[in-house]
Amino acid sequence: MRTWGPSAVLAAALLVPASMLSTPATAGTRAPVRRLPAGAPPCPNVPAPATRPPQPPPAADPAARAVGGAALATAGLALPPAAPAPPAVTATSWVVADLDTGAVLGGCGPHEYGVPASVQKLLLAATMLPRLDPGREVTVTAEDLAIEPGSSAVGLVAGGRYRIETIWLGLLLKSGNEAANALARLGGGPDGTAGGIRAMNTEARRLGALQTHAVTPSGLDGPDQFTSAYDLALIARACFADPAFRRYAATRTAQVPAQPALRAKAFGISNDNMLLDHYPGAIGGKTGFTDLARHTYVGAAERGGRRLVVTVLGAEATTQRGWQQGAALLDWGFGLPRDAAVGRLVRPGELDRAAASPTGAASALAGGAGLGGAGAATTGSWPGTGPSVAVGAVLVAGGAVLLARRRRHAALAALPPGATSRGAPEDG
Repeated sequence: MRTWGPSAVLAAALLVPASMLSTPATAGTRAPVRRLPAGAPPCPNVPAPATRPPQPPPAADPAARAVGGAALATAGLALPPAAPAPPAVTATSWVVADLDTGAVLGGCGPHEYGVPASVQKLLLAATMLPRLDPGREVTVTAEDLAIEPGSSAVGLVAGGRYRIETIWLGLLLKSGNEAANALARLGGGPDGTAGGIRAMNTEARRLGALQTHAVTPSGLDGPDQFTSAYDLALIARACFADPAFRRYAATRTAQVPAQPALRAKAFGISNDNMLLDHYPGAIGGKTGFTDLARHTYVGAAERGGRRLVVTVLGAEATTQRGWQQGAALLDWGFGLPRDAAVGRLVRPGELDRAAASPTGAASALAGGAGLGGAGAATTGSWPGTGPSVAVGAVLVAGGAVLLARRRRHAALAALPPGATSRGAPEDG
């Protein structure tokens, strides 16, 4: 009799049911998923990275790579059967997913580790939006303004008094790193920014983003700071489930008020996300760039009653900027049938519930319920039958081990950022 370890049982428990794929499968088998032919490069048209992290990413964990479905555990392409080839992009990894149903339509290296740059600010938003009153007026400190020279900033002044809503707009429109520091400090409790970073990592685990670890609230590079295209899709889905985030992310222009006592004039800011101006149906997103991360991007759009999100890591802006590569991938996703999928986005708290209760794990996954969650439409459940209680039991075993391993890294969240890479004028 074959014995499965914790990683294997978690991978088995999170397999996508056959009925979720766009080609029928017989009992005990899964529908085929298109992968790269033997010997092909992991992601077509991707140049060698210009820079590499100062230390290697964590060792690949089979259980973490199987979250959302075994087909996603690949360094190459995962595409629905008979899907057209995706557009040529320079991103080292990407994912296209449905914000409402949670279906992962396709991706390249969905669980490959990458460096986030300013798309990390989405994790900050998912963590702090529920904690902070947007109407509260707060004081920006000199500590908040301690950002890398030349990196992106809104223009807040030390000692200035601003509504938290204004700081959110500065974060999401202009990618202000001082705004990120202020929001992490304000939401971090007695420990300030360090507490805010710990809260970000706790939220990442709650969302199921097991390959994400933050050491800076802004996304400026730091040791042991990583994410994946799949994790970013989970985080983006949580953000777009929040009405305040949707409003901020879709805002084209905003005004930062004057600070008369500090002789600082009012000024206007505009949204850096060009998708809003050039892609019909765009509903928001976030740009990112550092010398180390290269171009990163998260963008979402609505078309024909579908809301899709694209996440892009490690792109080079040779012929297209990050947002343009995201737009091309969104076009590809909207061209797929509505039932096309290679996996799914796990629901917030699903892995924690699975580790706590075999019955709860089975309930969360049975009958297609695994595809609801934040922002889910009431009609967006997967068809077909779900896993049995036995599958829930093995999910507990694998999930408990994996979550325990992740919690051992929680103390790292408050480490100082260390060496950073400067953000380009576009973002950082």
